[in-house]
Amino acid sequence: MSEIAYRSEVVLRRFPGSLRKAWLPGESAPALFGTHGAVAAHYGRAPGTYEPHATTIDYVVGATGG
Repeated sequence: MSEIAYRSEVVLRRFPGSLRKAWLPGESAPALFGTHGAVAAHYGRAPGTYEPHATTIDYVVGATGG
């Protein structure tokens, strides 16, 4: 078996509601995760009760498209 080439070390912090911050290697600012639009409506969030941010699935789709 070969040696491990890379181990990602990510720090994740959860805040009230759906907001999460992730400190990712190579980035100077944290990535913000939350809800927006139809996703927020699906989870019963009323407009104006949250700050819209990309969802985790938005990041997954963006990463696999690269």
